Amino acid sequence: MYNDKTLVCKDCGQEFVFTAGEQEFYAEKGFTNEPQRCKSCRDARKGKTGAPARPMFDAVCAECGKACKVPFEPRNDRPVYCSDCFRR
Repeated sequence: MYNDKTLVCKDCGQEFVFTAGEQEFYAEKGFTNEPQRCKSCRDARKGKTGAPARPMFDAVCAECGKACKVPFEPRNDRPVYCSDCFRR
C-alpha cells in the first residue's frame, strides 16, 4: 500500500527516507503532512525547545581517583565521587 519515499530536509538539505511504516503510522494518527526535517535535524530542534543543558564540571573522585564529570561546581571542602563510588 505504501512505498518508501525520499524527501529533502528543509533545514540541512540532505535526503532522507520516509519509510512505508512511517507513512502508515502518520495515516493512523491522522497526520496529513509529510515530515519536513530529517531525524537528526528533528532531534536537534527538539533539544532547543527544552530547558538548557546543565553544565558539567570536571572532577576527580575522592575514593578511586578516577576523572569524572559532575553537574555541580566542586568545592575543596567537600569530597566528590564518581558515579560508581557514589552508588557504593
